[in-house]
Amino acid sequence: MYLFFWYFSGPLQWLIYHADVAGLDGFWQASAASLLWLIPPLLFPRWTRPIVGLIGLVLWMCSLTALAYFLIYGQEFSQSAIFIMFESNMSESSEYISQYFSWSKLAVLVAYTVIALGLWFRVRPVAFSGRAKVVLCLLIAFASVGYSALHEYRKRGDLDMRIGKFQQNLQSASPWQMVIGYTQYRQQLADMANMFEGWKAIAPLQHQVDAHAGQPATMVLVIGESTDRQRMSLYGYTRQTTPQLDALRPELDVFDQVVAPRPYTIEVLQQVLTFADQEHPDLYLTTPSLISMMKQVGYKTFWITNQQTMTQRNTMLTTFSKQADEQVYLNNNRNQNSTSQYDEDVLEPFSQVLKDKAPRKLIVVHLLGTHMNYRYRFPSGYARFQDSAEVPRYITDKTLRKYNDYDNAVFYNDYVVSSLIDRFKRSNPHGFLVYLSDHGESVYDPVAPHMLGRNEEAPTRPMYTVPFLVWRSPSWKEDNPLDLRDALHREWTTSHFIHTWADLAGLRFDTFEPWKSIVNPAYQRGQLLIGDPRQPAKLRDFNTLGSAP
Repeated sequence: MYLFFWYFSGPLQWLIYHADVAGLDGFWQASAASLLWLIPPLLFPRWTRPIVGLIGLVLWMCSLTALAYFLIYGQEFSQSAIFIMFESNMSESSEYISQYFSWSKLAVLVAYTVIALGLWFRVRPVAFSGRAKVVLCLLIAFASVGYSALHEYRKRGDLDMRIGKFQQNLQSASPWQMVIGYTQYRQQLADMANMFEGWKAIAPLQHQVDAHAGQPATMVLVIGESTDRQRMSLYGYTRQTTPQLDALRPELDVFDQVVAPRPYTIEVLQQVLTFADQEHPDLYLTTPSLISMMKQVGYKTFWITNQQTMTQRNTMLTTFSKQADEQVYLNNNRNQNSTSQYDEDVLEPFSQVLKDKAPRKLIVVHLLGTHMNYRYRFPSGYARFQDSAEVPRYITDKTLRKYNDYDNAVFYNDYVVSSLIDRFKRSNPHGFLVYLSDHGESVYDPVAPHMLGRNEEAPTRPMYTVPFLVWRSPSWKEDNPLDLRDALHREWTTSHFIHTWADLAGLRFDTFEPWKSIVNPAYQRGQLLIGDPRQPAKLRDFNTLGSAP
């Protein structure tokens, strides 16, 4: 009976240990936590088989996800992955499955299930006398969770730390990584909802001064998705994936040493759009956002998104969008794998917003960019790369399609971003446009030839290397004669984006930190921290990642 329950956690932790992903702590914690499930069938021996089967079904469902994650990434199912999973809808999940599906992985999961069924058929009732049953169950409860709870209570001085560490110990075992992860996700979602409801109550920026107060101005922030700058010819990639941005280069300020702090959209934007950063990750709950900062000095704000919004969930991302005065939600398809929903759909709404009579406008445009599944990110007319020309030698026939699809998605993204710049330019604006991607993507790149996607527990450079460029109108350059030539090669993290935006927009306030702005003469590099800020011990400087296989 114990072997059946242990099977859903112990073997995976043993594999994780032998893959040098983690030590043996997870194995022992999972082995102890699995004892807990013995209590129900011991208390009700007559119902052993159905009780064990019902518990096993829950354990199997949760453990299957963790095992599949290990087969794909060779890593333990992380807290960040849990957050991403709960932020995904069915169509995004189907894209993910189609991207990583292989018959060999399916065979492993089927074999895993068959073994579980075999163990279940061998389970037999175990009967004890009344007193012995109670004593045994108490001993099992203490061995499985009681000792850990008592140990953390005595060791930690703060209640939140006690609870957090106890939960961390449990998360090595199924189904606790799901249960605890979902609980924490709901709590963070509630915090975001509360922030939205009370964002007007957040104290405005103190002593904010606008160097262009009273002047008409239009500023545009274009947020891309999953685009690695190393796959853009604008940044030296051998394939010509960004011909239109290449042609615009004389008009652009192209920053070539910018990294994202994390490889996940929600977590990145919590920092990009607020004063939160890797060392202060919760500031997004208590400080003004970029949108409210601009509204404070009289800008009318717009949010145009091609990210899917079919569901009615009040997600963290829509919470940010709802802070704008007006929203345009374009992607209402039930299925994100759509051949009729491309990022060019943002162009016409963008043109219409540019015509809005408000003299001061902030426009945020959120693209699908090069989000997987890549073949759905570009129309057939942009399938420019279809053979193995200029492809690394290690790319196989099996991986060539995805490698080419990603480059085609970058090629199409070039058309969209350059079209936004062109339409902005033709509106004769007084202002600037900034384009950056939320994070990158590892797609069989030389530093990780077998890696596809993103995984914070096994980071590679392409997951963090993002494009960052600025187009400034002639009138804006004349009024703001910033010489950015020395700034273009500075190493910088987008977790400090709000300070750079304030600098470009001519804003000053008490909490402005000039050293965090890439365009400020007082800029200081600091550490390019990547990783989960809720696990400070795991934070590392981006430059510690290998740059060669």
